[in-house]
Amino acid sequence: MRIGLLTEGGYPYVGGEGGVWCDRLVRGLDRHEFDVYAFSTGQAQEDAGWVALPPQVTRVRTAPLWAAEEDGVVHGRRARRRFTEHYGELAAALCTAAEPGTAEKPGTAEADRFTNALHGLAELARDEGGLVAALRSEQAVRALEHACRTPGARRTAREARVPDLLTVAGHLERALRPLSLDWYEEDGLGAVDLCHAASGGIAALPGLLARHFFGVPLLVTEYGVRLRTHYLTRPDASPAVRSLLAAFHGLLTAETYRAASYLVPGNAHARRWQERCGADRAKLRTIHPGLDATPFARVGEDRPEGREKGGNREKREHADPHTLVWTGRVEPAKDLVSLLHAFAEVRAAEPGTRLRIVGRPSGPEGEAYLGHCRALAAQLFPDEADGPHAVGRNPVTFEELGGPGAETTADVHAGGTVTVLSSVVEGFPVGLIEAMFCGRATVSTDVGAVVEVIGGTGLVVPPRNPRALAEACVSLLRDPERRARLGAAARARALELFSVEQNVAAFHALYLETVARTPVRRPVLDGAGDPQPFAAPAEAHVPGHWTEPTPRAVPTWAVETPEPVTETVR
Repeated sequence: MRIGLLTEGGYPYVGGEGGVWCDRLVRGLDRHEFDVYAFSTGQAQEDAGWVALPPQVTRVRTAPLWAAEEDGVVHGRRARRRFTEHYGELAAALCTAAEPGTAEKPGTAEADRFTNALHGLAELARDEGGLVAALRSEQAVRALEHACRTPGARRTAREARVPDLLTVAGHLERALRPLSLDWYEEDGLGAVDLCHAASGGIAALPGLLARHFFGVPLLVTEYGVRLRTHYLTRPDASPAVRSLLAAFHGLLTAETYRAASYLVPGNAHARRWQERCGADRAKLRTIHPGLDATPFARVGEDRPEGREKGGNREKREHADPHTLVWTGRVEPAKDLVSLLHAFAEVRAAEPGTRLRIVGRPSGPEGEAYLGHCRALAAQLFPDEADGPHAVGRNPVTFEELGGPGAETTADVHAGGTVTVLSSVVEGFPVGLIEAMFCGRATVSTDVGAVVEVIGGTGLVVPPRNPRALAEACVSLLRDPERRARLGAAARARALELFSVEQNVAAFHALYLETVARTPVRRPVLDGAGDPQPFAAPAEAHVPGHWTEPTPRAVPTWAVETPEPVTETVR
C-alpha cells in the first residue's frame, strides 16, 4: 500500500509537532510505502533539517506555509472572471455561515457553497498554474468586501472595515496556498492509495483535493482539534475578523469531516470536540498515541518499596518512599502554585516528605512563572537544617532533565514513589503515561483526558484545589500496599492501551479497512503488465449507493437472543 502522509509543522522536520508519533508509525509499518507531503512553519524549522528517514519513505515533498514566492502567473480575462466568481462564492459562504459558538451548525447550503468554491479555485489553480498573485490582489479584497455588504450577510460581517478586510484576505491567502502547489498530479497524490492527514485544518487540504481530483480516500488524525485552537486564537482581533476567520475554519473542518473516510481522535476529550464540531459518530475511531515503553522497563519491572526476595538476598528499590515527583513543561497551565500550597499541607502531615519539580520553562512566560514558583517555595519552606552547624536545604527542588539523578524521565520517576499532575489545562497527559509505565501511583487533577488515561489506577481530584491534592498525596504516602497495587495496575493499563505496538496495529487495520471500502481507481494489470479490462465492475467508477459496503448476511440464529438454559439464583 502507498500512503500519502500529510503534515503541518511536523514530520519529517526535527522537533516538529507530532513528529515523534509519525516517525514511530512510519517505522512500524515497514510493509507499506510512504510519500510525505509536509508544510513547514518557519525558516528556523527548515534550517533544523529532517529526522533520519527509514527506507519505506520513498518521497518527501515540502512547501512553506510562512512564505509564498511569486509564481509569475498572470491571469487572462476569463481566468480573472473565474477567480472572482469562485472567491466571491467562498466569501459569501463565510458571511452567511452560522455565528461561531452558537448551537446552530453550518447549513447545507453554506457547506455546499463553500465546497464548490474551494473546488473551483483548485481547478483554476490547476488549469492556470497557481493563484498566488490572484489571492493577494485587490480583486480578492473587493470580492470579500462585496460579500460582506450583500443583503443576508451576518451583522458582524457587515461591520467589517477596510483594515478588517485586509486582515481576513491576508489570512485566506495563507490558508489557500496549498491550492497552488503542483502536488495534484497523477504521479503525485494521484498515485497514492490513501491520504493520511496527521492533523486537521490546512494539513488536510491536500487530502481533500486528492479526493476531489482522483478519488483518493482520506484519513484524518486529530490528537488536538484544530478548530478548537482557532476559536481560542486572535483574542485581540475585531469581532468581524474573529467571526469571518472562525467561519472559514469551521466550514473547512466541516468539509474535512464530511469527506474523510475515518476520523481518528487520540482520546475521548478530542472525540467529544469532533462531535461538537459536526463529525459523524460512525466515522470516529479512537486510537491512543503510542509511547515507547522500553526506556521505562527497568523502573517499571522493579517492585516499588518493599523487598524482592531472590534466594538469600533481598533487594530494595532505590525509590524514596517520602518523595513526590512532578515532571513537565513549566508554565502557568501546570498550576505549580497550587501544587506548592498543597505540598505545604503534605509537609504538615508528613514532615519528612520532599517534592521534586523536574522540567524546563516554555518560553519567556515560563521563565517568569518558574521564578515566581521558586520565590513561593522559598517563602513557604525556609531552608531546614538538622543542627546549628549544618547547612539547610529546601524540601522542594527545581531540576532539569540531564542533571544528577534526573538523566532521563525514567530516572526521575525511579527516585520518587508518587507522581503528581496539578494542571488546570491538559490535553493528552504524556508525562502521566510515562509514570504509569514506571509503575508509579499517581495523583492527578481532573482535566483533559486524565480520567480516560488513568482509568481507576490512580487518584483524581478537582483542579485548583490544593487541599484535595494534599489529602490524596498523604493517603498514598501512608499506604505502601495501596501504592504498589495502583502502580502495578497503572503499568498494566499503559502497556495494554498506550504502547507503540497497539498504535501501529490499530492504524494498520484502519488503513486496510479504508482501502477495502474504496472502489478501484486504477486499471488492474496482469502478470505481463497488460490491463485487465474486466477486473473491476463498471459501477465501481460511478458514485452511488452501489459503492457503499454491502452488509454481510447474518443467519437468524445469530441475531435472535438465545434463551438461558439455567435460572439465575438470587
